[in-house]
Amino acid sequence: MDAAGALRDIGEPEIDGAFLASGGVERVREALQRGALPVVDAEGLRIGAPIARPGKIVCIGLNYRDHAAESGAEVPAEPVVFMKASNTMVGPYDDVLIPKGSVKTDWEVELAVVIGKEARYLGSREEALGVIAGYAVANDVSEREFQLERGGQWDKGKSCETFNPLGPWLVTPDEVGDPQDLPLRLWVNGEPRQDGTTKDMIFDVAEVVRYLSRFMVLEPGDVINTGTPAGVAMGMPGQPYLRAGDVVELEIGGLGRQRQKVGQA
Repeated sequence: MDAAGALRDIGEPEIDGAFLASGGVERVREALQRGALPVVDAEGLRIGAPIARPGKIVCIGLNYRDHAAESGAEVPAEPVVFMKASNTMVGPYDDVLIPKGSVKTDWEVELAVVIGKEARYLGSREEALGVIAGYAVANDVSEREFQLERGGQWDKGKSCETFNPLGPWLVTPDEVGDPQDLPLRLWVNGEPRQDGTTKDMIFDVAEVVRYLSRFMVLEPGDVINTGTPAGVAMGMPGQPYLRAGDVVELEIGGLGRQRQKVGQA
């Protein structure tokens, strides 16, 4: 998207790890400045996730104090890390499917970090911020019974199909500014459910990236979901989990807005 809000064809097949590792963002920026990117008529077109085939989706649990409190959990001393299957990723306006046998499908608006450079054993916050290609809106959809009542393996409640809508945009760090000053909001059927700010993260973006690089190699195109504020169904009176026909809308300041209709697998 250019400064006037027009969509442009970047002239590359897709944005993936190879694109990011080879300086694709810089190529696109230079081509835009030259006026070399044609305008796209997006009428009737599907908007997909802004990253194709992430190598991995790494998630941080209980990263907001208010969400830890509503979950009945202690504030963690170190980041709580779990993985989400990479094929959970869908576009920001695609349907979310309730899994077969699910009774506790939940929502989570989250700031997603997209890695742009290989990173291992990062030694400082500055190094950590330097490997980030950009940020996006993520809905870390979760099935709480699968997650918490079926043997204690979080991944089972996080990796069902369609459980990671991402986008609509990959916004570069220079346009985001301070990632710890972004409002996050989510609505279900028009009713406000989550209203938080990244200021309230227990472990901020730089620390999350630095910490993860001590335990795994982060590669271009990897996605990190950094946690959600309070307001999930699990923590609400009556626990109003998602049902087929519901509509979820979510946004993060400066990163765009998502909308998903809930269906049945």
